[in-house]
Amino acid sequence: MSKKRPRQQQQASDALAPTAERLGHGEVVRLNRPIADELGRPARPFRAVDTLAAMERRGTITTDMRHAGEDFRATFHHAHLDPLRAAQLERTGSSSSTATPGYKIELARERLWKIMNAVGGHCSPAGSCLWHVIGLEQTIKQWAILQEWRRKHLDQETASGILIGALGMLEALQDR
Repeated sequence: MSKKRPRQQQQASDALAPTAERLGHGEVVRLNRPIADELGRPARPFRAVDTLAAMERRGTITTDMRHAGEDFRATFHHAHLDPLRAAQLERTGSSSSTATPGYKIELARERLWKIMNAVGGHCSPAGSCLWHVIGLEQTIKQWAILQEWRRKHLDQETASGILIGALGMLEALQDR
């Protein structure tokens, strides 16, 4: 015969804690003020810590390097190059596979093309790191595992160094 464990009561602070699934995807920090949901109730007052914020907090990059990385990420998203997007709700029933991107998207793509060429191209370590870690928001570890350098995977420290160098190049490009 098995004994039943007493049911633990959930406290209010536990109800607002990040879920175990969310914690499995990386670091989160508690915000000073809770965020209200659509009905005005307090929601989970946490936000994810991205790679750039974590590196700045550790002191491995400067504030200007973080801003340069955030500008690159914004340009990347304006260029609509991330593979996952929501469906366009205003589209018509007819299919149009030859639709051309708008003017602002083309400007963002042109700017991104110039940046990528300035850091050595998409296939260079710096360009690839910026594209995947900052643009596509992969972790440094995910990017490092997928890279092969002389038939060996990059270790995370080397990959971090590549990202730091790439962010330094971005910062220098913004100063021009």
